[in-house]
Amino acid sequence: MSNGVTFYFMRHGETIFNHNGQMQGWSDAPLTAKGIEQARASGRGIADIHFDAVYSSDLHRTQETLRYVLDENHHKDHYEVQLMKELREVFFGSFEGQPASNLFGAVDEHLLAAGIDVKKMDKPIEMPKLLKLVKHLDPEHLAENYLEFWDRIESGLLVLLNKHAGTNQKILIMSHGMAISNLIHGLVADFEGNQPLANCSLSIVEYRDGQFRLNAFNQTNHFIYDK
Repeated sequence: MSNGVTFYFMRHGETIFNHNGQMQGWSDAPLTAKGIEQARASGRGIADIHFDAVYSSDLHRTQETLRYVLDENHHKDHYEVQLMKELREVFFGSFEGQPASNLFGAVDEHLLAAGIDVKKMDKPIEMPKLLKLVKHLDPEHLAENYLEFWDRIESGLLVLLNKHAGTNQKILIMSHGMAISNLIHGLVADFEGNQPLANCSLSIVEYRDGQFRLNAFNQTNHFIYDK
């Protein structure tokens, strides 16, 4: 069998913005007590894994989560975390920090005016269309559309592949819910998962022979809570 590389994508722990239902892309909020325990529980579940490299979005909530995760790892003294702004969450522009209901209410109203009732749709609106609409609805038009988001995160992925493809290494990547989900949708053929990623969940992607294979998605059954 040829050599490959396995990426362990983890979403950050719960933040105050998550708890309050606020939009959180490039804006940041500290972890809640629950978020800290999620990070530790997820870290305990992968404590025996020796990662050959560790990467993180440069936002505070991912770095904070990663500190708690690695604190539980049995090989923590060997890691040097590398920060990448390419791994940031989607940027929501003027909607950052606002209640999520403001954004999605505006999306629903816009679609309804165009004759589309979201409540009657068979499946959620596709992400490229959603992000295009968010940028349109943003009064300052600062929000990322899908092409802007994908160009950014794909450039980060190419850096990782150029460095680690064919090494048989295990790479831990701390990132964000929409960033990870959209990355997987873009890489893995026939992937149709659309559930939101749980905080500190793992999604494991293997790259081998020029193909991406999803080995786990939104996994939380590895959590080990301190009793």
